[in-house]
Formats: sequence, C-alpha cells, structure tokens
Amino acid sequence: MTNPAGLDWTWAQRTGGNLTAAQRRRLLAALGRTVPRFAPGRLRLALGRRGTGRVEDVRLPDTRLAREAELHAREELSDALLAHSFRTYFFGRALADLDGAEYDDEIAYVSCLLHDIALETPTPGRCFAVVGGESAVGLARRHGASAERAAIIGAAIAAHLTPGVAADLGDPGGFVSAGASVDVLGDRLADLDPRWVDELLARHPRHQLKKHLAAVFAAEAAAVPEGRVAWLTSTGFTQLVKFAPFPE
Repeated sequence: MTNPAGLDWTWAQRTGGNLTAAQRRRLLAALGRTVPRFAPGRLRLALGRRGTGRVEDVRLPDTRLAREAELHAREELSDALLAHSFRTYFFGRALADLDGAEYDDEIAYVSCLLHDIALETPTPGRCFAVVGGESAVGLARRHGASAERAAIIGAAIAAHLTPGVAADLGDPGGFVSAGASVDVLGDRLADLDPRWVDELLARHPRHQLKKHLAAVFAAEAAAVPEGRVAWLTSTGFTQLVKFAPFPE
C-alpha cells in the first residue's frame, strides 16, 4: 500500500490511529506535496476546461458481501454520509479508468461504502477510520470473505484518511482516498465530465455534506485529539472542505 507516512494497517491496529510527533511531521510533508496541485484544478474549473472522466456502467457489484455492505451502510449512515459513500465509489471508478488503474471492484465498493461507517459515532482515543476498518473486517469475514480480502478492506478504510495515498488508484486505500477527495475537497473534479457529475449528484444528492462534515470532524477531533482528523483540522483542512467547488 502506498503510504508516504508509513501508517499501515499494522500501525493502525496497534495504535488506534494515534500519531507521534515524527508521524505528524511526515504527514505535513505529504500534505505539502498534495495541496499545491489543487490550484491548477480550480483554475481549470473556473475557465470551464473540464475533462471527460465518467462511468458509463452504473451497475453495482452484486456479490453477497457487496449486498451486505450496502445494507449495513444504509442502516448505519446518515443520508449525507451514505450518499457521500456512493459518490466516493463512482468518483474512484472514474479516476481509476482515467489513470488506467486496475482495481478489484468488490473490494473497492465495500471499502467505499464503509469508509465512514464509524465517523458519526466517535470512539474516544481511537481513530474513526481504524474503528471502521476493524468493523468492516468483521463484516467481511461474517459474509464469506477470506481473512486476506477482509484485511485489505480494513487497511483501505484505515488508510483513506492519510495524505498522499490517493496517488495510487490501483491500491484500495488510494481508490477510496481519491474518490473521497473529489467529493470532499473537489480534488481532480476538473478531470471529470461535468454532465456526468451532475447526473451523479442527482442520483446521490449532497444533503449539505460540508456542514455535516464540519460537525462530525469537530466531534472526532475532540474524541481523538492525537488522531489524523484532529491533526488535519489543525492544518486548515476544514477550510478546504468549506470552499470545495460544490454549491450547498
């Protein structure tokens, strides 16, 4: 898994996602490499120079695990985060196709649907992405996934929050992170066909996602002060969310 800060699944399970000072410094370096690329994309949006990325086949994976993951997401997530999770999957697919990245569709789908499964119910001292990853591993194992495939899903969910992982869409964590970054920050939105984006937003409305994220991020940061959400909040991440190029 591409992870510039070395925050892998083993680390996530061992530490609960709590960062050391050295890890914060590595994350800051990764963030410094990531954020500057937002400006050219925003300029392209302003000039109307949009790409052609889109997903023609909107059918969803129809495996036992995929169906159970969707049912669980529908039962546990708010309307805002459920729709965000579906958009994350479709944005990830569109970008993966543009980049020529190969991916496992079942793993990508399940990871996207469950990547925020613990965000609305913070666990003191344990990052929501780690808790969500562990929960997803359990669900995957209960519904027929091998230990290896379940661990890949857990690792993808735990990793999606780390700056830099979105660079590799062939990696499940990168797939989730890239798709979520389009929806949360507008990153690479300019690479996508605007008509297709509008169609996706009509199928899965945003439900005031920016306002909802501000509230749940604040609660997560308070519950896990040494976690990545608290660290991202301290770097101005919430302002990037607020000014993402989506009208709400």
